[in-house]
Amino acid sequence: MKIATYNVNGVNGRLPVLLRWLKEAKPDIVCLQELKCPQEKFPIEEIKKAGYNAIWKGQKSWNGVAILAKGYDITEVQGILPGDSEDLQSRYIEAIINQMVICCLYLPNGNPYPGPKFDYKLSWIKRFKRRTNQLIKMELPDFNIIPTENDVYKPEKWEDDALFRPEVRKAYQELQKKGWIDSLRTIYPDETIYTFWDYLYKSYERNAGMRLDHILLSPYLAGSLVNAGVDKDVRGWEKSSDHAPTWIELKK
Repeated sequence: MKIATYNVNGVNGRLPVLLRWLKEAKPDIVCLQELKCPQEKFPIEEIKKAGYNAIWKGQKSWNGVAILAKGYDITEVQGILPGDSEDLQSRYIEAIINQMVICCLYLPNGNPYPGPKFDYKLSWIKRFKRRTNQLIKMELPDFNIIPTENDVYKPEKWEDDALFRPEVRKAYQELQKKGWIDSLRTIYPDETIYTFWDYLYKSYERNAGMRLDHILLSPYLAGSLVNAGVDKDVRGWEKSSDHAPTWIELKK
């Protein structure tokens, strides 16, 4: 089984890129972030024609998340992070697929630091950690966190960025201490691998990127991991997202 996470950065504007990648990469389950479309504007008919079922939580601005599955039914469990009844941002969706709990999330960016947006990022992580304690058998993609210095080009330039602040990295490490497995690092423990390249300053051409998109496996599923990777070439396609799809393969 191939599971992927992809910050599509505008699902309707980049629909041809998404459909091309789905056809070429053939993932079984996909978590999408930054849909940037209202609930009613999600391109469900095109997604179905590509062979995928879908659930989604739309939002007109920067957020929005979805889960796609090919050949599997999707049962939505949550459309909002438990405990976030007053949080109207569409950043979290949770479903049961093939007897697994799949959780798709788009963590707040948190910039500028310091400030209320950074405080919101930390409080969001805290609430999410409570949820992981409730559901230990989960998939957790796309954290919007740079975990280590090996995950960013020229780390000294990112010291005051919310994505790389010590408080944020510590929260990520605390999740791992509870048993969550960083899939990509399990397969490639030391290699420099990026999942995001800014549109500015020819960052993709210079490979001046960072690793923001993650799939963490619970201890229950960690032993099923056989491969992981990033479809870097997709970032170079015309009108593509600034993120590249990140994927794992599990034993059936």
